[in-house]
Amino acid sequence: MSKLTLTSQIGPIDPKLTLLYQFLKILARASFWIYCRKLILNQPSLLQIKGPVLLAANHPNSFLDSVIIDTLFKQPVWSLARGDVFKKPFYIKLLRALKIMPVYRTSEGVENLSGNYKTFAECISLFRENNIICIFSEGKCINEWHLRPLKKGTARLAIQAWEEGISLQVIPVGINFSSFHQFGKNIFLQFGQIIRSTDINLQQPDGLQHAAFNTLLEKELQQLVFEIPKDDLQQQQEKLAVSVSLTKRIFLLLPACIGALLHAPLFLPVRSYVNKKTKNTDHYDSVLIAILMLTYPLYLILLVILSACWVGWWALLLFILSPVTARAFVWLNRQTGT
Repeated sequence: MSKLTLTSQIGPIDPKLTLLYQFLKILARASFWIYCRKLILNQPSLLQIKGPVLLAANHPNSFLDSVIIDTLFKQPVWSLARGDVFKKPFYIKLLRALKIMPVYRTSEGVENLSGNYKTFAECISLFRENNIICIFSEGKCINEWHLRPLKKGTARLAIQAWEEGISLQVIPVGINFSSFHQFGKNIFLQFGQIIRSTDINLQQPDGLQHAAFNTLLEKELQQLVFEIPKDDLQQQQEKLAVSVSLTKRIFLLLPACIGALLHAPLFLPVRSYVNKKTKNTDHYDSVLIAILMLTYPLYLILLVILSACWVGWWALLLFILSPVTARAFVWLNRQTGT
């Protein structure tokens, strides 16, 4: 990646922070095996795609949506996030190192909207270097199984790239979670028909271009995003739950109980803390998984050290047994509902 791409208003990215991104991506991939019960993909081959690509996704689960997409795609994925978190210089450096760029909404101050021009200009530079960018086309995160009206940002960015001669592919992405409050997810990641420049009449006025693009994108996303009322528990169970056979339940029961006991000293305090901090917001799921992802390696090391006082070198087996029992617990844990 060129120096131009890795340079922002505050200068080049610190190489140490670049290493942080690489480390966190490895950690996120390892954690995915525990917090994701089952991943359902309709076109897994698209995870190998190379840029320039714009992923146009719905936004049901805060920054966990970005984490999952970046974790699964082979090529690194840049993402656009709400601009109000880009305030302090250190946060700007950190977020850019994590391949996150700001996009501003009118609710964050009309005076900040000019910053979107800089972000879009940088996106165009990234597309020229065959990168992948994810944009959440609804503009706001809400924990629900419902496609909300699309904002114009996705259309503007895609059309600007096409007008500058970039062979950009726009991939509609539908993200659906089995629950927003239960640990252990069934994740349905569905891709729609790729949208290309030939699908839009670029000779029309801007307003008509944007409307045509959003109509096409909305049509695709409507087929990918589940429509389930929050209070319809039966429909949630039918569409989102994964069947677990009686034989498998019996086989997993003992390790699941062990996993619950082993991880309760970490999980219960973290869950209580996150409940208080994210009350009346849609960030509970993302914050819970993020904290557990970062603290679990330390907890596991501490668990092994304490166990070694009683069983000696046999405690090293916990590096394998602990994640396995956690996985067993996830499989038997409640799948839907709050």
